[in-house]
Amino acid sequence: MSNFNPEKLFVAYSSGVTATEPVIPRCYTLTHSDLTGNLFLTIGIRYAWENINPNRDEVLGVWQQNGGFLHFYVYLYIDQGEYNINVSAKRNEIFKRELPLALTAIRYGDRFLFDTYPNLEQSLIIINFMSAYPQFARQECWGTFRHRWNY
Repeated sequence: MSNFNPEKLFVAYSSGVTATEPVIPRCYTLTHSDLTGNLFLTIGIRYAWENINPNRDEVLGVWQQNGGFLHFYVYLYIDQGEYNINVSAKRNEIFKRELPLALTAIRYGDRFLFDTYPNLEQSLIIINFMSAYPQFARQECWGTFRHRWNY
């Protein structure tokens, strides 16, 4: 896993969202530059589809109510372009390795929201691996922000 460097994270808020409002709807689009290693986090009331490139290596997150509790759902697109099981296997491996960095960037990038609503630290992080291949398509619980990424 790459190390998180806050100086390489650039955060933008879309119209309708501030550093502390609203919690729902609140969508996260995290992209990166392979060239510079910079991370780009857009926080808005919808995903920043315009920031997504054809490689589909973005991390999408959203707060959702589930049974009276807030959960943080993440969506990762494992398949890319033409379906190729070997490419999907490699992307699955990369996403699993780099996901802690992505979650750290999201948590740090939206730290003012967490400061305003400290109970969000206890929200479950549910990761959805999206794939046409059953061996890669799954949902996993990655604990809570408090447990995994405490600042």
